[in-house]
Amino acid sequence: MGSPFNSATSRDFLRPRAIYSSRVSANQFHIMTTEELKFGFDIVFTVTDYQDGPRKGIANYRGEPHFYECIFNDARDGYSDSFRLTPLDTELFQLAMEDWEIWRRWETAFHSQKTDRSSHPALPREANRHAELKRIIDRLLVTDPRKVFVKVGRFEVLGTSTLPKSAPQRLQVEWTEPPPDA
Repeated sequence: MGSPFNSATSRDFLRPRAIYSSRVSANQFHIMTTEELKFGFDIVFTVTDYQDGPRKGIANYRGEPHFYECIFNDARDGYSDSFRLTPLDTELFQLAMEDWEIWRRWETAFHSQKTDRSSHPALPREANRHAELKRIIDRLLVTDPRKVFVKVGRFEVLGTSTLPKSAPQRLQVEWTEPPPDA
């Protein structure tokens, strides 16, 4: 299967409408300073599945964006603290971040009582773009068995937030080696 970024007709459609860097800087996504990150931690960009903790999304690993997916422990019938990490290319990262920002604007509007659940997960003016991005991201943002590796993830709230308490908070993650018996 070829890359969806190769076709001349889809190139403009797929071009991210905002540019994000995976490097932490004062002018980046979630506007922060490097002092906010604890030593040894990486920034969490997205949490697209949350069940008693982050289960799926995008976070840096050693300063580079990776898709993370929590490993379910069948023996304990629950989620483990181990995650599959797959490196992301720049184009997919930027498309995912554009879609995440669409959701964040909806989330902010919802918690400010400027919209209701009927428009979830995008404000009406952004619903078409979200749908376009979702079709691409759902197909490409997956664990790649050729590139995947496993780490233990410990997520913590990052700094202070201006979001309402009921809104998702910014996170950071510490990735460590899984125990040898895992």
